[in-house]
Amino acid sequence: MSDDLARLARAALLPGFTGSTAPGWLLAELERGLGGVTLFAINGNVPGPDALAALTARLREAAAPIVTIDEEGGDVTRLSGHLSASPYPGNAALGRVDDTALTRRVYRSLGAELAEVGVNVDFAPSVDVNTADDNPVIGTRSFGSDPELVARHAAAAVTGLQEAGVAACAKHFPGHGATVEDSHLGIPVVDADLELLDRRELVPFRAAVAAGARAVMTAHLNLPAVTGGVPATLSHAAITGLLRERLGFTGAIITDALDMAGASGVIGIPEAAVRALLAGADLLCLGPREHEESVAAVLAAITGAVRSGRLPLARLADAAERSAALRADPAGAGAKPDRAAGLDAARRAARVTGTLPGFAGPPLVVQLAADTNIAVGPTPWGLGPVLGDAAETVAAAGSAAEAPALLERATGRGLVVVLRDAHRHAGQRALATALLTARPDAVLVEMGLPVWQPEGATYIATYGAAEANAHAAAELLLKP
Repeated sequence: MSDDLARLARAALLPGFTGSTAPGWLLAELERGLGGVTLFAINGNVPGPDALAALTARLREAAAPIVTIDEEGGDVTRLSGHLSASPYPGNAALGRVDDTALTRRVYRSLGAELAEVGVNVDFAPSVDVNTADDNPVIGTRSFGSDPELVARHAAAAVTGLQEAGVAACAKHFPGHGATVEDSHLGIPVVDADLELLDRRELVPFRAAVAAGARAVMTAHLNLPAVTGGVPATLSHAAITGLLRERLGFTGAIITDALDMAGASGVIGIPEAAVRALLAGADLLCLGPREHEESVAAVLAAITGAVRSGRLPLARLADAAERSAALRADPAGAGAKPDRAAGLDAARRAARVTGTLPGFAGPPLVVQLAADTNIAVGPTPWGLGPVLGDAAETVAAAGSAAEAPALLERATGRGLVVVLRDAHRHAGQRALATALLTARPDAVLVEMGLPVWQPEGATYIATYGAAEANAHAAAELLLKP
């Protein structure tokens, strides 16, 4: 039983690793039954498409693992290794266009790119209903604030990904859109009873399940009315009660990264792993820093829980069956990348308020600093890379005190101010207001959610900071 138990425990794990080649310990664990791996750009796992394809091929020489990545397109992208922004706009732009055929096309193309490099499970789409403007972790990752709109695009995204042969993993169950806290840093609270969840958060998950999503990812959220203070990832009421029984989901349930404070900040990763399995999770995403030693510690905790009678062996066997089913080749395959879909979507999403001026020469483009969350990471953004010599681009920290020097630099030419979620950054608003006061002809380009919009300002809303969004904005600015 000992070997069988260890193999069942391994089947539940999706650790990370460092580098662009598979380390020996990982290959050995795969041969012993490890469920799979999660690729992280910050770990150097994604140096480029050819190297990534070689890496995943090497993993498959050892076993038939699940190979996952957090690739949403838009602001959360990993395929470039954080070296460039995504050629696909994110969900906010797709929701703005509200063309489900286009959403399906974009996700099919994204899935085709993932399939080409050997990824078989994508931690996407995000189907959270973003009802809190000040949400620090969802924002443009959501299709919108209307549950029905989010639901129809959730179904389209799931369908598109899986048509390309990549399993979709709808997230973050039971819905991360109504929070103003980041579960990477703590345990957000969603103050909603079951009736409200049913008509808001759960609507898109029902649609994703109906569309055949092969996996769902849990969130580290406290829903007091449902989970009684326990994070959803560790809650039997949330995972088994809501997702399995109420929504009828029969696929694989994957945890969000267990190294996040919302899951393990108090109890530690090994204990969080055991509690997640008890709650009904099938696969445990450990996190980017959780490698060989963490795998050993989590395995010891799981096998120990089974031997003590705390974790039923049948529960572990059930999880292993779903892990094996997720590793099986999906029905869809053979789609081809279609990056034109990304630019098409970004162009259709961009919204202009006011009359854009014609620039006689290269304008001064001022890009304001904007902090991002851990999920977004250090991916570059802005208009500079796509405008090139057509403009002079300068960075600003975001303070009204910077206005005089910038105005002097912009004398005699056009002025463009690039924002990102200005409603969440007082410094961005202060500097933009100071520049507009002196230069009412300036153009504001908002590359986050267009919540803050000064009255009378000429304004471009892109609904995201992906490369495709930047190209769409640049075309509008430079249009003769």
